[in-house]
Amino acid sequence: MGAQLRVYKRRIRAVTATKKITKAMEMIAASRIVKAQRKVAASMPYATELTRAVTAVATGSNTKHALTTEVETPTRAAILLITSDRGLAGGYSSNAIKQAERLTERLRGEGKEVDTYIVGRKGLAYYGFRERKVADSWTGFTDSPAYADAKRVAAPLIEAIQTETAEGGVDELHIIYTEFVSMMTQNAVDGRMLPLSLDKVEEEDGAKGEILPLFDFEPSAEDVLDALLPRYVESRIYNALLQSAASEHAARRRAMKSATDNAGDLIKSLSRLANAARQAEITQEISEIVGGASAMADATAGSDK
Repeated sequence: MGAQLRVYKRRIRAVTATKKITKAMEMIAASRIVKAQRKVAASMPYATELTRAVTAVATGSNTKHALTTEVETPTRAAILLITSDRGLAGGYSSNAIKQAERLTERLRGEGKEVDTYIVGRKGLAYYGFRERKVADSWTGFTDSPAYADAKRVAAPLIEAIQTETAEGGVDELHIIYTEFVSMMTQNAVDGRMLPLSLDKVEEEDGAKGEILPLFDFEPSAEDVLDALLPRYVESRIYNALLQSAASEHAARRRAMKSATDNAGDLIKSLSRLANAARQAEITQEISEIVGGASAMADATAGSDK
């Protein structure tokens, strides 16, 4: 019985140590969510004004630009998948990967070849384990991305869509990230970044039906688009990275809180079992003492006779 009590105490100590770790991780994730939310809010005005500028140039000129013109029969598409570098975040990365699988299946059903670009070690490990080809990948910054990281990710994607498909380029560019809705809700979403759908951009910007002024472009509308659209792609990717980072911290906080609560419940259960084992041990010792005393009393009474 003593050995069983020692086992319970050892397990309680181990679970208590784990609980301290998960509690600390929960508090760290909670503090990082606030910083990530502030970064998302700070990036929105720039992204909004840049989108308006791109829309104004594209609608205010008759220039057919490679980044705004739909291909009649697209044959190749690129997908940018944003996952996390670290685990212990619940279903955060797996939900984004599932969304990528559904999008890939849909695009292939439309007769398009798919090139996959991945941000985060979790997505890279998933594709590597299944021996799937990855066009390019980036790791090491998913929990706190900077604008320089977004530029690094955007560069090969912009180059791919500016290249002819016969030379390895793509006709479409899609992005999959986790949208931060609230502390309790984060949704894996996908969207097409390029070619730019002006109707959709105007609808998202709330400017659909608005009469835009006439512009003169110097040196030309095509040159302006060449300068603006890469910045547009970078800002979209940066916003997606920031939202994904906030979602990752929220998912990790929720997962660590659940782990901490489960550890607390397990400690209570083990404590009850340990108390029961100690009580049984004490009861057995008392019974042995009483039995020994009774035996000695009987022996003494027999000798007196």
